[in-house]
Amino acid sequence: MSLRRILATAIVVATSWNMPAVAGEVVVSAAASLTNAFKELASNYEKDHADTKIVSSFAASDVLLQQIIHGAPADIFASADQKAMDKAVGAGVIDSESRTDFVRNEIVLIVPADDKHGVTSLADLNNSAITRVAFGNPATVPVGRYTQASLEKTGDWDVVKNKEVTGQNVRQVLDYVARGEVDAGFVFATDAAIMNDKVKVVQRLVSSTPVLYPIALVKRDGRSPQAADFLNYVLSAQGQAVLSKYGFARP
Repeated sequence: MSLRRILATAIVVATSWNMPAVAGEVVVSAAASLTNAFKELASNYEKDHADTKIVSSFAASDVLLQQIIHGAPADIFASADQKAMDKAVGAGVIDSESRTDFVRNEIVLIVPADDKHGVTSLADLNNSAITRVAFGNPATVPVGRYTQASLEKTGDWDVVKNKEVTGQNVRQVLDYVARGEVDAGFVFATDAAIMNDKVKVVQRLVSSTPVLYPIALVKRDGRSPQAADFLNYVLSAQGQAVLSKYGFARP
């Protein structure tokens, strides 16, 4: 799917959300790689706050950003990189004072668990038998931007680009590798960990910029009064323990 169609879809969906969030709901727009951790964070928070419902939306950070810009009633935005959050600040849709980096991640090269090509490092991607390598679309997906920057630094980008299969979020890339539809792929370490029975990590990449995730309150009329409390829970020792459980490190 083209970038134009992805963003057009995001805009159509967002502009159809004309109603404000329901009272007692906190709407969280979070990067796809946060899916498992944030579902548990939401569940734990709701147990201690019976009057609050956490409603989560997971997708590529740039897609979520476009939804927020075009009126989606989000209360919190959690991005997988600084670029998407910087754009949100530039668009005036984020409370800049609430912005903070809350977790750190890594980019890894993965292959199917039953890899038949013997891939053990980036160098093996030069092998002519390796024809399909998946990574997030750098135009819209943070993991793709991190991957491109890292591979440009090591001189491997052209090789990988010639064998590209782009995913519209990191979980799509993970699924491609897990199902053996590609020979290798680049995902966040936390994503690889949730499918360690179907994929294996063969190399950790050195990122040219730290893989830090920022989170912030969305600036909008009608923002949930409980949003700040949930954000503080994510940043708390209890919240960080859940994030650590899913492989995220402290920033």
